[in-house]
Amino acid sequence: MEQSSKGFRPDRALRLLVAELVWVLLAGGVIWAFGALWFDFPHPWLRMVVAGLFLLTVVMVTILVRPFWRAKIIITLAIFTVMAWWLALQPRQFRDWKTEVSTTAHAEVAGDIVTIHNARNFDYRTDKDFTPHYETRRLDLRNLRGVDIFINYWGSPYMAHPIMSFDFGPDGRVCFSIETRPEKGESYSTLGGLYRRFELIYLVADERDVVRLRANYRKGEDVYLYRLKVKDARPAFMEYVHMVNELHQTPRWYNAITNNCTTAIRQQRAASERAPWDWRMLVNGFGDELLYERGAIDNSLPFTELKRLSHIDKRAQAADGDPEFSRKIRAGLPGMDD
Repeated sequence: MEQSSKGFRPDRALRLLVAELVWVLLAGGVIWAFGALWFDFPHPWLRMVVAGLFLLTVVMVTILVRPFWRAKIIITLAIFTVMAWWLALQPRQFRDWKTEVSTTAHAEVAGDIVTIHNARNFDYRTDKDFTPHYETRRLDLRNLRGVDIFINYWGSPYMAHPIMSFDFGPDGRVCFSIETRPEKGESYSTLGGLYRRFELIYLVADERDVVRLRANYRKGEDVYLYRLKVKDARPAFMEYVHMVNELHQTPRWYNAITNNCTTAIRQQRAASERAPWDWRMLVNGFGDELLYERGAIDNSLPFTELKRLSHIDKRAQAADGDPEFSRKIRAGLPGMDD
């Protein structure tokens, strides 16, 4: 009996396991709350101080407060206090925005005619030196012939940025690029994108703006172009128009996971019409591979060959400021009718 009392006790092992699990969950909560204060505290010059004081307080409570259940309660309350503050943060429409994202587009719909105001068409000399220019685009939905997707890589093969381009024939093409909306002095941060550091913007632009910028002026970026097999592009286009108008009126937060340049496309559709979830929607550098497998882009060639042929940087650089830019970057590409 004495040996049995000193042996393995399932109830004690379970209590220890639960206690360790609670500490793990608290550690995750502390890390999240530290990041929320670090990235989102309203006064930038105090962010490091406030986040550091929070972390120091948690460490001191863990060391000094006994019994441990009291320490756990205090830490839990601290995490939930930060969470309540963070959830109350509201996106704003008016900040000191970077010039590139300072103006939001909006659209008017009258039957088959869509008039888009503030479509961006900057004149670039470098990626930092440009002349801002906005246009009003009048588009007849009866002229909508199809939709293409540009996929832009900036270093990692795992992450990319999709840009949708709708072809309105005689009315030209119009692009939608879903991006962060940074303020002057801000730069993109992957970790910051997990919090509430950036608002979301749907840029409406000419291909000679958003595509040339990436293929011709930004260093180390690669752009690929594919024709989407869409029987009726009108519903997809109107989804974008709806979101453009909604964001023009009511700002939203960007989130690197739940509301980014790819997941936002899926979310703008009704839940019943969304494509089945796939991990490549999140690790979107493989997004073109997913489209290939689902038959949404040309699959008459092996995927590796299709991707090689669809790389358009050299074509874009050769066409550059040519008014025929859009036609020249497409000439001879797989699946293109142009």
